[in-house]
Amino acid sequence: MRDVIRKMVEAETEAKRIVGEAQAQAERLLADARGEAHALMERSRQESQAEAARISDAAAQEAERLRQERLARELAAVDAQSRLDPATLQAAAEAVVRVVAGQPASSEPRP
Repeated sequence: MRDVIRKMVEAETEAKRIVGEAQAQAERLLADARGEAHALMERSRQESQAEAARISDAAAQEAERLRQERLARELAAVDAQSRLDPATLQAAAEAVVRVVAGQPASSEPRP
């Protein structure tokens, strides 16, 4: 009978040891999984930040390109509006020359 009790105690001790080892292994696996999940989240965060930066840079470049196009169009419009026909330009030049020479400026262009 003592032998049976001793074997039962040994079996119970062995079972506790096996359960303890299983729990320790489960905790290690869980810790590893948490570490891998954290690393994956960090990589994903970094990739997301890099993608957001690329998108932001592309948007800024596109905005600058559109600004330059609009500026070019506006400058062309101003240039087209400010051009003088040859007769008006000639009359203005003659008026400047007369003023510089001390002669009265005529409001009519010379033929």
